[in-house]
Amino acid sequence: MVQTAATFEALGIEEGLLQSIAALGFTQPTPIQEKAIPVLLQGTKDFVGLAQTGTGKTAAFGLPLLQLINKENKFPQALIICPTRELCVQIAKDLDSFKKKSGHITVTAVYGGTSITQQIRELKRGSHIVVATPGRLIDLIERKAINLEKIFYVVLDEADEMLNMGFKDDIEFILKNTPNRQSTWLFSATMPPEIRQVSKRYMQQPFEITIGKANTGNTNIDHQYYVTQHVNRYETLKRIIDFNPGIYGIIFTRTKADAQEITEQLIREGYDIEALHGDLTQQQRDKVMARFREKQLQLLIATDVAARGIDVQGVTHVINYELPDDMEVYTHRSGRTGRAGNSGISMAIVSPREVMRIRQIERLINTRFHKMDIPTGKDVCRKQFFHFIDKMLQADISHGEYEAYLPVLKERFANVEKEEILQKVAALEFDRFLKYYENAADLNMREEKRIERRGERTERAGHRDTRGRSFGGGGNYQRLFVNLGTKDGFYKASFLQFILDMSELNKDVLGRIDMKEMNSWVEVEAGAAKKMIRAIDGKNYRGRKIRMNDADTGNRKK
Repeated sequence: MVQTAATFEALGIEEGLLQSIAALGFTQPTPIQEKAIPVLLQGTKDFVGLAQTGTGKTAAFGLPLLQLINKENKFPQALIICPTRELCVQIAKDLDSFKKKSGHITVTAVYGGTSITQQIRELKRGSHIVVATPGRLIDLIERKAINLEKIFYVVLDEADEMLNMGFKDDIEFILKNTPNRQSTWLFSATMPPEIRQVSKRYMQQPFEITIGKANTGNTNIDHQYYVTQHVNRYETLKRIIDFNPGIYGIIFTRTKADAQEITEQLIREGYDIEALHGDLTQQQRDKVMARFREKQLQLLIATDVAARGIDVQGVTHVINYELPDDMEVYTHRSGRTGRAGNSGISMAIVSPREVMRIRQIERLINTRFHKMDIPTGKDVCRKQFFHFIDKMLQADISHGEYEAYLPVLKERFANVEKEEILQKVAALEFDRFLKYYENAADLNMREEKRIERRGERTERAGHRDTRGRSFGGGGNYQRLFVNLGTKDGFYKASFLQFILDMSELNKDVLGRIDMKEMNSWVEVEAGAAKKMIRAIDGKNYRGRKIRMNDADTGNRKK
């Protein structure tokens, strides 16, 4: 029997909410929504949901809350507690979107850094759902500006983040001041002992679900790392940025001093970037975040504390300038990308001595990292060139009176060959890159130190994940030849994404990739090799016919 996919209607969501989310483009529940909504709609069960950020948790608890609220009673019936102002505002905004066609329900966001007087006025006008940061909520409780005695439902969102930020006592104070709650719903990406203690103390036999495995990384995120000497860390960062011309990313540093220093260096070199750290006022922070959300900034650099709760759609890359001291923090950093079903890349720049920490994170999130070569100067220039050409070919000329200039242009260029024109255009666009990278050094660690060799030994001999499966270096792999290489504008990361998109295979089926200028060789699990050949062999890439076959036998489609 074929099992049909769940729908929001089948989960028990009422008609008004169904109309609202349909207008938002919600067609099918995510796994966390499918498992959580039927339980939460009962309104009487305590609940623990473990899932990564970007998996649809807000709708998972927001839709049941909106359905359970008694609209006639204009007092707070539900309380959502979250770690940061940004997340608080985002949740309130999402709830407003969910309830547009579902009658009048009032949602009030209360958070620090803005007028408490205005928030008190909003609460006095009547509110059904309050979304709050812990500090501001406690301030309102102590001023007797909010009555929590009729709160029936309490949601703790990103609970592990709140504990990391030192809000454990605040959360317990709030839970003690909601004596009549019918259920408590706790959502978290990880389950440290402190959260387990809170659930045992304040929840009665909670219904617990885990999406994926506990502490497992988002499968939409490709985890990569680059090994270099500490002294070359900044230059490696710059190479990574330049090699990804369409990047829209967040760079994480350990300290605000590093964040500010790197920001100033990159700004001097012409990059659209700003820093987010603890020294900023709330007004300055809001201004930076607004510019980043509107994509006026290509890059945001932040410390872990400053970046907590950031929820920005479309982030393509997260770059760990240095690994965090707490390995679990890596999960939150990488979770800024690959959200809402989109793919993303999380990169780490490490010294040889830090490779073993990559192995620790692999075990923690049960996901393999891919070791990447630091792009050479030629790699960067080639990538920038192809990006520029693609952007030029896709340029929209329909809204300008460009035809009026054609006679003059034709006259000026009458004695100039087309090839020369193209060279001049490239020179104007790439003069800075070509000069900067003309004599660029190779930053890769060619002579690996003993500690890195020990960390990399499993990769060269056939890396094994926690399930005991072999990666590369032999095993049940088939080696495929393909007539695409670096001269086609590919680098390992982009080539990996290209063949996965073409074949619709998961990256776990791949072993080692060996790229040359004209050709490449790919190790693929034997069971997936035929599918990859059928999907790619004979297709066209930029006017070239792709040829892919078994590297050992020369066989193509079978």
